[in-house]
Amino acid sequence: MRDYVKFYINGEWVDPAGAAKTLDVLNPATEAVAGRISLGSAEDVDRAVKAAKTAFRSFSRTSRAERLELLQAILAEYTKRSGEMAEAITEEMGAPAWLAKSAQAAIGAGHLHTAIEVLKTYKFHEPRGTTMIAKEPVGVCGFITPWNWPINQIACKVAPALATGCTIVLKPSEIAPFSAWLWTEILHAAGVPKGVYNLVNGDGPTVGAAISSHPDVDMVSFTGSTRAGIEVAKAAAPTVKRVAQELGGKSPNILLDDEGFGDAVKRGVAHVFNNSGQSCNAPTRMFVPAGRMDEAKTVAKATADAWAPGDPNGNARMGPVVSELQWTKIQGLIQKGIDEGAELVAGGTGKPEGLETGYYVKPTVFANVTNDMTIAREEIFGPVISILGYDSLDRAIEEGNDTVYGLAAYVQSTDIEKAREIASQLRAGQVIINGAGSDLMAPFGGYKQSGNGREWGDHAFGEFLETKAMIGYGEAIAAE
Repeated sequence: MRDYVKFYINGEWVDPAGAAKTLDVLNPATEAVAGRISLGSAEDVDRAVKAAKTAFRSFSRTSRAERLELLQAILAEYTKRSGEMAEAITEEMGAPAWLAKSAQAAIGAGHLHTAIEVLKTYKFHEPRGTTMIAKEPVGVCGFITPWNWPINQIACKVAPALATGCTIVLKPSEIAPFSAWLWTEILHAAGVPKGVYNLVNGDGPTVGAAISSHPDVDMVSFTGSTRAGIEVAKAAAPTVKRVAQELGGKSPNILLDDEGFGDAVKRGVAHVFNNSGQSCNAPTRMFVPAGRMDEAKTVAKATADAWAPGDPNGNARMGPVVSELQWTKIQGLIQKGIDEGAELVAGGTGKPEGLETGYYVKPTVFANVTNDMTIAREEIFGPVISILGYDSLDRAIEEGNDTVYGLAAYVQSTDIEKAREIASQLRAGQVIINGAGSDLMAPFGGYKQSGNGREWGDHAFGEFLETKAMIGYGEAIAAE
């Protein structure tokens, strides 16, 4: 059992400030206790912020070469322990071993690689005549990260923050904290200077709120639900700190009536079931031509039947969802879909046969869904997909945009010009055409209630930089 009851503050593993409560961390595949953490307090956050503020004075003045060397050292340590990282992610949130290794753990290294490549040529100074435009580190950054892609959302914040010279206080999810602990050990071994990176475990209402409201935290970056993101913004408002948020999604996937239709249905359903549906950018609303609804149902059912959940340490394609609370929420929404008249094509309520222990959900497909149904409006965050029919592309685009969210959208067509035309009309931070793979240099973030700000690639650097104009700087010089 993992006993992670200390915090990492000012370069050391330290005991909580007071008589902290501990929290058992459950393995969602077995429902057994896998470890425990301490739940921090506002005092613990204050200690971490003070360390980060002190460290900022020197770390913010480090050179590009020094920060490149540090990131390369972190990447080297991460590479050594990537197998351990994958195992920790499987244990804490149930990702199948294949997914934990090839995607969940791998993307942590990917974000480190990306930050290194961007840092090599990023222009921190830009001369305009005799004025110098300088981009300088924003200061102490508070990071509040979720459980669904735990190391992805830590690495995509920490790597660019370090690259730009910021210091950090991290609160990972208390539901899935093992990967964050391992990440912290990696940074320590890589020689991150004291106080530059700090870890305080705890819950949102206590540690998350303390980070968001702390007057010496200069920016807060949050990934999670829209409901929690609103609370973070409220807590941050009195100190007028910068707030970046990557929140919920209900992404449309518009399939055109062409020869690639069957493959597009299969690909779209599989994308939703990946990571047990626990991805904020999952294409959970599939729009198909009304005349091809029956074909879509047949393909979707066959795809769902092939995604049987099972032991994540075995060969299962899909593991459990993260917790009993999440399982119960998903069950309620599946039942809501049935009650509101959607056609249940595959899956349904209850646990899959033979999987009575563990938070397993049946891969579920609804067809003939209308865009006013609850399952088409609310983020389910489970392996549940809704198929909606359309009579015209204009209507598909209109209904695709008819959501409070705008994180991602998808278009599938063998006619690339038509796909591009539709993509340009969808109001989302990312539009994926014909199942294109992930691009870590592409900005990631949302429109509307899916958040504000952008992560990944060079756009991520901008979130951690202030802009200073030094007027009358002198004779024009080459940009750095």
